[in-house]
Amino acid sequence: MKDTVDASSKYQDSLPVSSDDIMEKLDNWGITYTRFDHVPLRTVEDSKKIQGQFLSSVEGGGHIKNLYLRDNKKRNVLLVAEQDRQIDLKTLNAKLRTGRLSFGSAERLMENLGVRPGAVTPLSMINGVKTRVQLFVDSGLKNCKQIYVHPLVNDRTLGVTLEGLQAFFTEIKVEPIWVDLE
Repeated sequence: MKDTVDASSKYQDSLPVSSDDIMEKLDNWGITYTRFDHVPLRTVEDSKKIQGQFLSSVEGGGHIKNLYLRDNKKRNVLLVAEQDRQIDLKTLNAKLRTGRLSFGSAERLMENLGVRPGAVTPLSMINGVKTRVQLFVDSGLKNCKQIYVHPLVNDRTLGVTLEGLQAFFTEIKVEPIWVDLE
């Protein structure tokens, strides 16, 4: 049986920027993080099974979901939201001031953010900046002490402060658009 390429670190060398590369860049930029290795996580439900090792939401842990979307004008969007936030794609475009939104394909995800399904992360903007992906971030995350993000693969998680994430965006020259999703 043929081996299926997945979003784990086993296949990180097939990405435009590997997980090891992104962590090296964070180190070089002086952005501190805590690294956790775990089983591959594809969904919020998967991730909730291992969240005992992280700060809880009550303690200031920013547990997120990342949606790669495309509007009917072919603009690419990355939405970073609190993991339990209810997102209605039918009304989201009004909040983001975009065209009608739908999920982007796995092929477009790789082409525009350089990651596979299950590993979408704000850190994938290192690739998204080159393809003009627009980044929207849930303003509810502004109160978090740590935001938990994948380093371009889904079997590793980094705990980063909001200031650290902001420093990353500054380094790659991305201006996130904070949006109230309540």
